[in-house]
Amino acid sequence: MREARAVTTYRVIVPTQPPAPRPIALPGPTIARLEVHIYQVPTATPEADGTIAWDSTSVVLVEATASSGQIGVGFSYASRAAAEVIHRMLFPIASGRPVDAVRAIWGDMIKAVRNAGQPGIAATAISAVDIALWDLKGRVAQLPLFRLLGAHREGVPIYGSGGFTTYSEEQLCRQLSGWVEAGIPRVKMKIGKDWGTEPDVDIRRVESARKAIGPDAELYVDANGGYTVKEATAVAGQVANLGVTWFEEPVSSDQLSQLAFVREHIPMRVAAGEYGYSPWYFREMLGAEAVDVIQADATRCLGVDGFFEAAALAHAFGVPFSAHTAPAIHAHLGCIVPAILNVEYFSDHLRVEDLFFDGLPRRVGGYLYPDPDRPGFGWELKRPDADKYRVA
Repeated sequence: MREARAVTTYRVIVPTQPPAPRPIALPGPTIARLEVHIYQVPTATPEADGTIAWDSTSVVLVEATASSGQIGVGFSYASRAAAEVIHRMLFPIASGRPVDAVRAIWGDMIKAVRNAGQPGIAATAISAVDIALWDLKGRVAQLPLFRLLGAHREGVPIYGSGGFTTYSEEQLCRQLSGWVEAGIPRVKMKIGKDWGTEPDVDIRRVESARKAIGPDAELYVDANGGYTVKEATAVAGQVANLGVTWFEEPVSSDQLSQLAFVREHIPMRVAAGEYGYSPWYFREMLGAEAVDVIQADATRCLGVDGFFEAAALAHAFGVPFSAHTAPAIHAHLGCIVPAILNVEYFSDHLRVEDLFFDGLPRRVGGYLYPDPDRPGFGWELKRPDADKYRVA
């Protein structure tokens, strides 16, 4: 006869749904008004890289006014389509929120563009708003951004960047040698002319550039993804003999396996990342071991916090980190991140930023220093000068 077994019963407790989190309520001024402007600045001469030509630079600029009267300014070198995203989708999220809620606003903006498609135009739109809100936060706190967020350094190393494929060899050599004579010990030029179909021309131009800058300056080249794998490795083998130490986007950064292959088979550093629009892009690039230097651009990769996340990923992977273009922005952010190799001192953006702003970072030799006495990013919009280029 079997013994009776005790029956154990269980009481299942279904937890109630937690209440939805309330928006952060912080003391202090709120964001009272937001405006967006579009500018189109003609280049001094026609310009091109290996894959595209242009004759103007687009700037989408955001002004954020606090209830206490301070005005923060942010911008992105973006398509004018970004302004529509800003006006329709992002301003309602930021309007009326506390100035100190900038990080919460950043997260809400990313959520808001999910169905519209976050990479690309929406990411540049978020970047412009986010940079304006951080500038405003610094102004309300009466602190420069690099001091407000805690600086690892007072200045950042730079490299002179231009050398477009449309330049004559005389123009190319004059620009690059001028930077070296001004104390910038590293310079970058474009190669990959006409989608890499003229490698002999590329190599000749690199030879001319090396003669112009002398044997001691570092020489970087950037193909903007214009070569195939075989073309890139062949060109790298030849320009290595000219002391080229950095090959940017030898092939498209959309093809990480190809980029990783080139990296394994050429002697100089491979750099890429300027088309990263989110932290996940940089994580994939680093996981693929596709680069020796990872580049991020705060005007594209979701603004200040997106740039910080890219820098943290690079630091965690032990890969050198560099800032792409927009030197007025990256001088501050480069002082804040845990490690930075350099900031691109890009000729087009230098010209635009000088036309639009007072209070820009100060260059001393091969370094850029943000002003420790100016709040936020330190810039002041020169409205009459900028308005000459406003198109909407």
